[in-house]
Amino acid sequence: MIYSDKERAPQVWFCGGHFINDIYTGFLNPIMPFIAEQVKISMPIATIILSCSHIFSSLLQPFFGFFADNMRKRALIFWGLICTSIFISFAPAQSNLIFMILFIMLGSLGSSLFHPQALGLISKFSTSDIVKNMGIFMACGTLGYSIGPLFSSAMAQYFGLNKMPYLALLGVCWALFMFKCVPQFSHDKKAKPHINFGKAIKEILSNHRLNILNLIAMLKSLMQTSCSILLPFLWKAEGYSKFQIGLALFTFIFLGGIASLLSPKFEHKIGTANVFYFSMITTFPLMILFMFTYKTMPVLSFVIFALMGFVTMFANPITMNMAQNVLPQYKSIIGGFINGFSWGVVAILMSMIGFAAEKISIVPVLVGISAIPALCSYLVRYLFPDNKNGNV
Repeated sequence: MIYSDKERAPQVWFCGGHFINDIYTGFLNPIMPFIAEQVKISMPIATIILSCSHIFSSLLQPFFGFFADNMRKRALIFWGLICTSIFISFAPAQSNLIFMILFIMLGSLGSSLFHPQALGLISKFSTSDIVKNMGIFMACGTLGYSIGPLFSSAMAQYFGLNKMPYLALLGVCWALFMFKCVPQFSHDKKAKPHINFGKAIKEILSNHRLNILNLIAMLKSLMQTSCSILLPFLWKAEGYSKFQIGLALFTFIFLGGIASLLSPKFEHKIGTANVFYFSMITTFPLMILFMFTYKTMPVLSFVIFALMGFVTMFANPITMNMAQNVLPQYKSIIGGFINGFSWGVVAILMSMIGFAAEKISIVPVLVGISAIPALCSYLVRYLFPDNKNGNV
């Protein structure tokens, strides 16, 4: 049994909401090259648009996490999912570039509303193994994010971009069911002291372990985001269809979700530190192999790309749980940093990376990016100064 009777119902709704919300956040990457061609914008400009969407969906999460930690209402998870599902689904159908960008940003903002409160509530409603529950929650989001490219690419290829608004129904319906079924919170103000946002941010940013964990989260986000945004342009140039690109991204992120489920088990067997080392170092040789195979052995390169997804996301739930345990009074804010702020910082960098990829070419840029986590893996030792194996 995964959940106890007391925690099963809310956990199922949170995990389901995470799964569905992240379906929508995975919509745009595989079809963006074709949208860019349709509205006649270059790859760097399209990268900037996608980067801005990540900024809106990620960079504001600590701020919304502050409200989530202080409020006794469930509003953020409902309205966040509704905004994400409606605006992201309607964005590709817009013929006007300005409206398309506006809808993407509003949908991304909805995702930023949803995640911090949901991450905090996973811990709040967990009465058994929090690491396992966090792993399941994050795996559901990753699996949803993996299915998003399949949904959008299949809809775009077989029905057209103008039919994508119908996909909003799934998220709206789930949000309404969550509103009915998720328990309301206690309104006892003594149960939880008011959190000072400035003090919380100062404590978080001055904590050495949290700084390392935030950096690790950023590096893993950089790897995942760079592959998800840049490789569809490479594959389009190689002649792949919308659905083939969506299938490749699905496999990459799906295996990442499987990795999130398996990592707590591996943590108990090989130690937390070794999970980090494996996740941070292995992507570099895999990207080297991808560079030498994507033209001559496309099937093998597809398998290598899928394995990169598994490796890249292997340490995600452990990173989140460790970070929230450093300062447990700020669970939602820290959840916003690890799951949001790190992605937002990466999104800012992606605009520059897009221009670099156009000038240098995509694959060498990705090889360089994959080397950064490997080089920075030495930082893991400072997370466990008294325990080399990280058996915590």
